[in-house]
Amino acid sequence: MADENNKNEKELTEEQRMSRRRFIKNSGLAAGGLVVGGVAGGLIPWGGTKHDNKTQNAAQKETRKDYNHALMFFTQAEFKTVEAAVERIFPTDENGPGAKDLGVGYYIDHQLAGSWGFNARDYMQPPFYHGEKSQGYQGRMRRREIFRIGLKEMQNYSQSKYKKNFEDLTEDQQDKVLKDFEGDKVNLTTISPSGFFDMLRSSVLEGAYSDPLYGGNKDMAGWSMREYPGDQMGYTNIIDKDFQKIKPQSLQDHM
Repeated sequence: MADENNKNEKELTEEQRMSRRRFIKNSGLAAGGLVVGGVAGGLIPWGGTKHDNKTQNAAQKETRKDYNHALMFFTQAEFKTVEAAVERIFPTDENGPGAKDLGVGYYIDHQLAGSWGFNARDYMQPPFYHGEKSQGYQGRMRRREIFRIGLKEMQNYSQSKYKKNFEDLTEDQQDKVLKDFEGDKVNLTTISPSGFFDMLRSSVLEGAYSDPLYGGNKDMAGWSMREYPGDQMGYTNIIDKDFQKIKPQSLQDHM
């Protein structure tokens, strides 16, 4: 009876050793798997199916979300109007993408949600007087308030003139509405039509050429159209060479 028990114990011990060997082999030595290929990669058994890295990277890029493109200030309805307006100011053409594809609408949204929208660095105490153009904005309203009123008035003007919302107009009609604002041909008592247009246009250019960190200039396409190198950390490796094009870099590339 004792011999039989000893035999069973030996068989059990041997089975445990085999199980442990299989675990170590299939787990890719755990720590090594984590360092080389991540958790999932480390758990693939030896001799398993190999994946095409190019195909996998392409699929990841296709499904990857841009979490910087999220609304912080505009409503969905306001954002539709903004995207339609900025695309007419900076349209897509043979040179590259327009403001919509560059994410300029998100840039403006993020700016209005922050200190710029609140005029945090401006003196905003009374008395308020109508200033000269060279003096810049002299009113009591914050930029976020001006944008909100301006977008609403653009819709009102589009409805009164064409019986449609601004984003539903033809491109020519949208251009006429914007030009009427630019030329102060829209009768408004709350804000300056041309002042709102100038602020909108300046924001479009900023969003098209700012660092992608701020929401616009998606994939640095705005810089690429201008052959602008972006946020390079230095030029010591090419300073003594002939002029050459440099692939643009964002602030994120240096993290």
